[in-house]
Amino acid sequence: MPVISVPERFNEDDLYVDLRSIFGQSLYLKCEGINFAGSIKLKAASEMIEAAERDGILTPGSILIESSSGNLGVAISMIAASKGYEFLCVTDSRCNLSTRRLMDALGSRVHVVSEPAAVGGFLGARIDYVRAMCASDDRYVWLNQYSNPGNWQAHYRTTAPAIARQFPLLDVLFVGAGTTGTLMGCARFFREWHRPVRIVAVDSVGSVTFGGAPGRRMIPGLGTSVRPPLLDESYIDEVVLVEEADTIRTCHRLARRGFLFGGSTGTAVSGATRWLEQHGSPDVVAVTIAPDLGERYLDTVYQTNWVHGLYGEDVLAEESVAPARTA
Repeated sequence: MPVISVPERFNEDDLYVDLRSIFGQSLYLKCEGINFAGSIKLKAASEMIEAAERDGILTPGSILIESSSGNLGVAISMIAASKGYEFLCVTDSRCNLSTRRLMDALGSRVHVVSEPAAVGGFLGARIDYVRAMCASDDRYVWLNQYSNPGNWQAHYRTTAPAIARQFPLLDVLFVGAGTTGTLMGCARFFREWHRPVRIVAVDSVGSVTFGGAPGRRMIPGLGTSVRPPLLDESYIDEVVLVEEADTIRTCHRLARRGFLFGGSTGTAVSGATRWLEQHGSPDVVAVTIAPDLGERYLDTVYQTNWVHGLYGEDVLAEESVAPARTA
């Protein structure tokens, strides 16, 4: 049975699952979905909104607008509702239906981009729509998670220090790469840490973040079709690329042991366990991050017809597991 680490004084930042009994590798999974917004994106949303208020950019009467594949949109929806702001989330057709309904329930408007841009794919199309709305009405305030320093600063201040407190002898940290806010915040923190920590970015095959060729990506969260302005590769020691089919297999393997996580977690765990198979040792201290839980993916990652239609009927067969790539 996997070990769940919960300190006596429970803090949502200190919940970890020891995955050794599931994958045979020494790997701890930091669970970030235990909050009202249901994901790690609550940290970045809070940081960016509070900074915009302090700087006088966000004022009564402003309308928040953001491009999001889902989780940040939910986090902003929750904060906007509590503070009395209107919010327009610009997403695309890959966003889970349950996530869209959740934002709607919180009082936000959701615009779904149905066609990718010729350059930049769905993300490019979403950003084009946001810019057009901002140009048409000066009440709109775009937080711009892709270049807003508050995105990485939130994790520099919270996520990374929490990992350091729990694992003072940390050797390697695996972080999924989306906007790269979590990745850059953690990487910057551990660059200043008292001992060397290897930072391994985990990305999806088909993402252009680290210079790869663009390709089909159906699981929201990790990967981009436009290189994130926040990314500074000088802080990254290595990059591991994971096929989406392997993401699916890893999610289902975790679920069969009682842990329902989202697609980003499947990608991060898959990349981490493959790397550890090749480079790890029994005494290595390794951590990766689960950005959210899996309930929002019941109609996709955990829905048989959706999985078989996109990845083939044998995708969950153990013998079809392929190794992750190292970029």
